[in-house]
Parts: sequence; structure tokens; C-alpha cells
Amino acid sequence: MPDLRLLLLLPTALAVSACNLSPVYGGGGGSAPATLLADIGIAPIPERSGFMVRQALEEQFGRTVANPRYRLEVVLDDQITAFGLRGDSSAARERRTLRARFRLLDAATNQVLVDDTASADAGIDRVSSNFAVVAAETTALERLSTDIARQISARLARYARARQG
Repeated sequence: MPDLRLLLLLPTALAVSACNLSPVYGGGGGSAPATLLADIGIAPIPERSGFMVRQALEEQFGRTVANPRYRLEVVLDDQITAFGLRGDSSAARERRTLRARFRLLDAATNQVLVDDTASADAGIDRVSSNFAVVAAETTALERLSTDIARQISARLARYARARQG
């Protein structure tokens, strides 16, 4: 008797193969996206949010190279907006928004290969403890930094895949 799970997956596999979809990282470490990401140097990004985004990007890209073929420049806009007033006119919630404009450049020619943006936001409850609010803002920044790094990594991987032809 055939395995029922295989029978259930068969229509999905046929549909995916029929529309010419393929995994972005098909080919593993030798794929065009993996090769591109491994050969990118990340320019310094100012402020605490820049440090966190750069660290998350390094985790996404893997090892850093001594003489990278490409350079990634990132400019961040980190905003915290208060809203939802309480009876004492203090804010009940905050929204932390992190936007990144990133450019991938050929390190030898300074030619811009990719110029794009990424953004993420998170809601934060304001409580009576200032320590708790600062901790929540920091945690939100950590999550947003990881999200921005994933978006940048995915867009650069798609660029590498498209360039590969």
C-alpha cells in the first residue's frame, strides 16, 4: 500500500514543477545567492540600531571576507511614535518603526547593483515602569533588526538568482 503522505504531496510537487518555481538557494553553498552573500562586505552603520542590523546581516550572510567583491551600504531611520492616550495624558502604546535604505555596490567600480528599501514595525505597550518600557523598546529593536536583515538578505538572494539567468 503506498504511503498516504506521498500521495498527498504529489499534486503539490506537480503544481510547483509545472510553474517553473525553484528554490532560491537551490545548489546549496555553491548557488548564486549563497556565493553573492558570502562575498559582501557590510559598511559600518551608525547608532545602536545600525550595530544591531549589521550584526543580524553578518549572521544572515555567514562569514565575512577580507577583500569583498561587493559592498552593502545601509541607512536606517528608527522612529518611535506614541499613541493611545490615557486619562493622565500619557501614551498607552508606542510603535517602533525601522526603515532601511540599502544599496549593493560593486566594490571595484562603485556601480550600484541594487537600490531598495526594507521596513518593519512593532507595537509596544507603555506601562508604569520606565525600565520595562526601555526593555520592551530594546527587544522590539532586536526583532526589527533581524527582520530587516532577513528582508535585505532575501532581496539580495533574488537579485543573485535573477542575474544568474
